[in-house]
Amino acid sequence: MKKARFLFVALLTVLTSAVMAQTTTVKGVLVDRITGEGEPFATVRIFNQGKTDKAVSMFLTGDEGQFSQDVNGRGQFDIVFSSVGKEDQRQTITLGEQPVLDLDTIYISDSSTQLGAVEVVAQKPLVKMEVDKMTYNVAEDADAKAATVLDMLRKVPMVTVDGQDNISVNGSSSFKIYVDGKPNVMFQSNPSMVFKSMPAAMVQHIEVVTNPGAKYDAEGAGGVLNIVMNKQIPQAAQSLNGYTGTLRASAGTRGFGGGAFLSGQQGKFSYSANVMENYSTPGATEVEMEQQNGAGTILSQTSTKVKVPFTMGNISMGYDLDAQSSLNMTLSLTNMNMKTNGTVTTSQSGGAFGNGFAYTTEMLMRNKRTSFSGTVDYQRFFNKERTQSIVLTYQLSYSPMTTEQDNNFENGVAASVDLTDRNSINKERTTDHTFQVDYTMPLGTGRTLNLGSKLMIRNATSDANYYLSGVFDPNGSMDYTYKNTVLAGYAELENRFGSFTAKGGLRYEHTWQDVEYRLGQGSDFSVNYGSLVPAASLSYSLSPTSNLGVTYNMRISRPGITYLNPYVDHSDPNSLSYGNTNLDVEKSHNIALVYNLYTPKLMLNVNLHHNFTDNAIEQYSFFDGNLLNNTYGNMASRHQTGVNAFANWLLFPKTRIMLNGSVNYIDMSSKALSIDNSGWQYNTMLGLQQTLPWELKLGGYLINSSKSYTLQGWSSGFNMLTASLSKTFFDDKLSLSLQGMVGLSDGGNLKMESYSEGTNFLSHQSIKIPMSGITFSVSYTFGNTKRQMRQHQTRIQSDYIEQQSQGEMLNNVGSGMQQQ
Repeated sequence: MKKARFLFVALLTVLTSAVMAQTTTVKGVLVDRITGEGEPFATVRIFNQGKTDKAVSMFLTGDEGQFSQDVNGRGQFDIVFSSVGKEDQRQTITLGEQPVLDLDTIYISDSSTQLGAVEVVAQKPLVKMEVDKMTYNVAEDADAKAATVLDMLRKVPMVTVDGQDNISVNGSSSFKIYVDGKPNVMFQSNPSMVFKSMPAAMVQHIEVVTNPGAKYDAEGAGGVLNIVMNKQIPQAAQSLNGYTGTLRASAGTRGFGGGAFLSGQQGKFSYSANVMENYSTPGATEVEMEQQNGAGTILSQTSTKVKVPFTMGNISMGYDLDAQSSLNMTLSLTNMNMKTNGTVTTSQSGGAFGNGFAYTTEMLMRNKRTSFSGTVDYQRFFNKERTQSIVLTYQLSYSPMTTEQDNNFENGVAASVDLTDRNSINKERTTDHTFQVDYTMPLGTGRTLNLGSKLMIRNATSDANYYLSGVFDPNGSMDYTYKNTVLAGYAELENRFGSFTAKGGLRYEHTWQDVEYRLGQGSDFSVNYGSLVPAASLSYSLSPTSNLGVTYNMRISRPGITYLNPYVDHSDPNSLSYGNTNLDVEKSHNIALVYNLYTPKLMLNVNLHHNFTDNAIEQYSFFDGNLLNNTYGNMASRHQTGVNAFANWLLFPKTRIMLNGSVNYIDMSSKALSIDNSGWQYNTMLGLQQTLPWELKLGGYLINSSKSYTLQGWSSGFNMLTASLSKTFFDDKLSLSLQGMVGLSDGGNLKMESYSEGTNFLSHQSIKIPMSGITFSVSYTFGNTKRQMRQHQTRIQSDYIEQQSQGEMLNNVGSGMQQQ
């Protein structure tokens, strides 16, 4: 009897323990009530109801505010969300009744109390690091007050800007540029000039998508560079009615400009507007060239000056139709007028040039480009958790461009070189219509399916008129229409299981291209082809603050009309430039191993990668007769292996050190040209940010680049230094900034060399680029008081963050507080 009673009690104890130890997965997302953005690395604690002495579970939110944690227990519990500068958010939950408890969206508000005399010693990340994407928070960088977007790109992980302002992403110059998640024709056509003219204060953050999934367009070997503009978030706190704005102006030795930003919300309606005007004068660039070919030797000296008036404006509006659907619209207008004038002194001797001769060329080029873009988005959620949704998008882009070029020759007569004065006028018009649908649905716990389709219709015209001594030359002129249609569909599955996250997808794109010539020597042609593009990634969370992942994707680069256009550019009497209608689609494969670490004092990203393509589109040159020919071809096999590293280390409470660098080995070859080239190349940016007395913010950056390699040659490296000093007044409403830069060679300039060689020719260039300059900037913020307070607190937190419970969880790194 006693034995039976004992067994009964033991069985009851086991059953009771099993019930009490029942596991429930608690998930949701913590969102800032003002901005509508996820609150990263906030502390979540779960207590027995009414007791706060010991938490039964404690964990952190993810980098977008998301959380999912298995918790043992059954009954009533209290869950508390804590974050720096915010009021604790507390609510009662019931565990044990269902396997998954979805808390949906939890909103957290700013604290009404002040931090007081507290010196906080950890940092809010300027960079959000993911396995397939890096996000640089430009708005939280003190240097953004006086810098341009191009300056900020030098600090962005996986991005390289060389001494001539050429941009590479993930080691490739072939990448797509998006603005607010949509392709932008104007930015894509001349990114370095646009970014050089655009103040960083217009940008909220910059995303570098190194492993674009199936949702993204298949083009761009290096990935996608997404510029997210400052704007009001429609889904931000609906209780916030009011406005906020910023006026800014700048002037310096290399130009001047001004702009304004305004955003606000009234009930369900939100709006934002950005406008800026900039006038830049970079200075005189000097180029010395020596070319040897079958005809003889050519020496030239060129001096050019550039003036760039640049205007940009955009308006965003959003309206919440109901609790589950919203309508958003964006309009943008960009205008750039670039004027380049210069003088070229040329001497030619030997071979076909006989005893030699010399002449002078006065050249003038005017490039005017305008771009209009309008986008309408409709989004609908189908459940209260907002995990199932559809987005319908229409985008219209219109980009007219006019390029005029005059070349007038003086002091020269030569039988072997045509020195007839010449000019050309090229007018282009491009209109894009894009229709897109994206559908997202959950497939059980931890699994999400994304489906979508896209149709892009492009109609373009080009009318190039060529004149010799003012007389129209039909043989050198060309007029054609270009139609490009792309139909795409994709499917992508994401699965989270334990500490692993796997994502895989396929995208199919079919392209139709038609070119019809109304004038010129080109022949009409039509091509169509399909491309199946896979992408996959697998990541593992080593801890709440570190992860490891491996990614693979295939990307394509379609030859655009610039590469295909057979129009022959005769502006240089010693060379010809033209396209190739026989180009094929370039296909590249990218594999990467990625490690991310975040602690209150250290952010670290390491990306080990290998990418290759066996039909790369390369520009190449060859000598034919007395003229150097420049064109394009699928001529090269290109392999690149390297490592990118980004580190942001809070060395002391007021001292931060930053490193952004890459080391790559590149190997190129072309069987068609019987050439190969290879070598090591590296880029580094070492930075220091220091808070001085009186809250002066000092930043200094040393930028260094080694020799880089092309299929037919190389370009030398460069060294430059940039620095900034800023100070805010009146509760951060007024900001004054001073920024300067200098090249570390040739009297503050950048001096670079390039070399190329091919069949019967070699060319060597020495380029001196003006780099020294100083800029003074001022900005003033006005409007909604609560929002201004939030911005003020954010600026403090971007330097240092303190939270005891977070510090305990993050290996006690930087958790201390020191009273001033």
